[in-house]
Amino acid sequence: MARHQAVRTPVFNGPAGWSVILPPVAPRARLEGATGCDIAIVGGGFAGLSAARRLHQIDPGLDVVILDAARIAEGGTGRNSGFMIDLPHELTSSDYAGGDSHDRQLTALNRHAIDFAAQAVAEYGIPDGWFQRSGKINAAASAAGMAANESYAKHLHDLGEAHEMLDAQAMRQITGTDYYRGGLYTPGTAMIQPAGYVQGFAAGLERGGVRIYENSPVLTIETAAQGWRLATAQGEVRAQRVIMANNGHLESFGFKRGRLMHIMLNACMTEELSPEALRALGGQECWGATPSDPMGTTVRRIGPAQGGNRIVIRQGGYYRPGMQTSAGDLSRLVGHMRQKFDARFPMLKGLRFEYCWSGHLCLSKNGVSVMRELEPGLFAACVDNGLGTTRSTLTGIGAAEMLCGQSSTITGFFTAEAEPSRLPPHPFDTIGANAYLRWKEWQSRLE
Repeated sequence: MARHQAVRTPVFNGPAGWSVILPPVAPRARLEGATGCDIAIVGGGFAGLSAARRLHQIDPGLDVVILDAARIAEGGTGRNSGFMIDLPHELTSSDYAGGDSHDRQLTALNRHAIDFAAQAVAEYGIPDGWFQRSGKINAAASAAGMAANESYAKHLHDLGEAHEMLDAQAMRQITGTDYYRGGLYTPGTAMIQPAGYVQGFAAGLERGGVRIYENSPVLTIETAAQGWRLATAQGEVRAQRVIMANNGHLESFGFKRGRLMHIMLNACMTEELSPEALRALGGQECWGATPSDPMGTTVRRIGPAQGGNRIVIRQGGYYRPGMQTSAGDLSRLVGHMRQKFDARFPMLKGLRFEYCWSGHLCLSKNGVSVMRELEPGLFAACVDNGLGTTRSTLTGIGAAEMLCGQSSTITGFFTAEAEPSRLPPHPFDTIGANAYLRWKEWQSRLE
């Protein structure tokens, strides 16, 4: 008999700002008592929701239950920056590029994920402002950043991918600031309001018969007479098969222990910009900029269709094997983001940060995900390597297909990947990772 006991459940620091700025959604029920289903999904983020939709596409008669540890859109899914990126975006690279063959394959899969999301938007009536295929910019503020963009542009040219180099004037017209020396625009990224997107996705699934329980962290998963039993604090689900769609918390149940890297990132969202602030800033209403160096600062400007005229800034990663941060950690990083914000937007210096939060990335040392059958009837759609919007969508689709006995380019890609590499033993993993992150952040301090 297999039994997997959770050694921890998700802990979040700060509000999920993307969710707070939207109209409130009525809470869903907490799991209480016993119920049964065909398929139980652990996690209601991009992977879990995508898995549920794909399962119903394959077999509309399946009874599917989703168990989420928090409320939909208030966990990790509502704490990312909302870039659904199609092109190579390797966070451990100096310019996001990988190998040509791998990048071509992954780009095609990423576009499949974005198309899948776009179809869900249309099918579930998700507002247009919560999913926009508007592209993104790699912003550069230094000579090193410009060189990284030029290197990446050459890689994109070799791949035959559309891109446009932007000079300082063009960047000023878009962003309203003269902080950036240049940028590299690529058109294929979808910019989403992550909380709105998953809220609309979840509501659409429920209309199709999927049951979703919130604030119901799974504490135990064990084999039962006909499948699996999942226990929460107040209830249990008996399911024929299970999909683990809980990213790095796969390790909390004992899987891939000592092989997953847990990085905490932090973000701040401003108060709504006043008419005077909007005039002082100028630029376009909505845009998104990732840093030319992956360790730099991500910035988004959003408009009323996403929850108000605001700016979101994200920077500052640190390694935490316990998958949670502290108020002190967050306070320290908010101070750093204040400096980054004021440097980029001196005309808005002192604009109040209304919401600040921490989020969790799960990476593997060799950049692989975990999308496979872990035990008979127990599947994983986990380890998004910091690319949760697209990678988790893909692993969710793939896990659903594999569970149903289907083969596809998605299942083929992920099942061909190696196991996540082993990490150094603790505490050497923490010491080494945080030293490396501090060094990389110093190198990319202008970005």
